[in-house]
Amino acid sequence: MLVIRDPSHPPRLLARPCRPWDLLAARLLASSLDRRLASGQAPETNRLLATRAQTLVRPVEREASARNWQHLVAVSRCPPAPRIRRVPLCRDRIMAAEPVVRAMVVALVAPLPVPARGVAMANVLLRDGAGPLYNRLSPSDLFTRLRETTRQLDPLASLVPARLS
Repeated sequence: MLVIRDPSHPPRLLARPCRPWDLLAARLLASSLDRRLASGQAPETNRLLATRAQTLVRPVEREASARNWQHLVAVSRCPPAPRIRRVPLCRDRIMAAEPVVRAMVVALVAPLPVPARGVAMANVLLRDGAGPLYNRLSPSDLFTRLRETTRQLDPLASLVPARLS
């Protein structure tokens, strides 16, 4: 079942079955849906976001994301392969951020349910070729992004109101 906003009365939430089409579309649009969830768009906004959020919070998906991060750390310790054409890693940044990455991985595989936003943020950061993992000129700070992602993986993150400035 998906929880989505009632289009005729937005404050009200509705439970709707997840259709096979929803699963397929959410898989095909995973990157863009992850970006929307990572930016803070509520999963209950529409069926596709709700479907993607439901997929992201499953333990198997969270474990897969954690393995991808662990692999990134392991690869960053090795010298780059000379003949393989891949996006270059900012290996020194990744190795310097390893403790923060490990904290995020622990949060990803924690036994408690976590907000979809945190998992989406971890996935977006990992895939962002223009981000701080791959681009030295990225205006984004890797430590800041990792800490914020870890904070969003807190099971209470969506229940605690944002701090007032």
